[in-house]
Amino acid sequence: MADGSVLKAALTGSIAMGKSTVAAMLREAGVAVFDADAVVHQLYAKNGKAVEPVGRLFPTVVKNGEIDRAALSKQVLNDTQAMKKLEAIVHPLVRREQAAFLDSVKSSDSSIAVFDIPLLFETGRAAEFDAVLVVSAPYEVQRARALARPGMSEEKFEAILARQIPDEEKRAAASHVISTAVPIADTQAQVLAIVSELQSLAGDLGHA
Repeated sequence: MADGSVLKAALTGSIAMGKSTVAAMLREAGVAVFDADAVVHQLYAKNGKAVEPVGRLFPTVVKNGEIDRAALSKQVLNDTQAMKKLEAIVHPLVRREQAAFLDSVKSSDSSIAVFDIPLLFETGRAAEFDAVLVVSAPYEVQRARALARPGMSEEKFEAILARQIPDEEKRAAASHVISTAVPIADTQAQVLAIVSELQSLAGDLGHA
């Protein structure tokens, strides 16, 4: 399902798999990448479109006119209903920004649009894309990376993992798997090979 001659690829992966590193490599290769998490940061910032509606649901998380993400995380992390209510506000706002991003790619010379979506499978959106790139590493590597992050604990890590589809299932559903448990030059080589393949596929779609 290509939009015009632009190939839509999703970039995803569980926590601490190295997705941000791969996204940076894609940008270095000249690929347009939409960063869903960065958009959420903007939505939660002062004057962001999510501040007022999220503040109505969770009044204590608004501080100095913006959403305190750490406070919000504590409120929703282990509360499924609260998480669903939050997602009902934030997801439509993110999708609106995604649509604007795709329009900008269509009006440029780019043939590929990559959407960095952490919860791609969890939100049932994989079928919207022509290709799905899953960033992966063994559990021991993932856990060590996650626990090295500021503010991360075993409990929080396990709670986040519990909300995410297992890495094995994501890899099985991917069109491309990118390993970050190898030297960074090897990961970069994987990324460049995939970009070349996607550019070829985009050309085929454009002439279909």
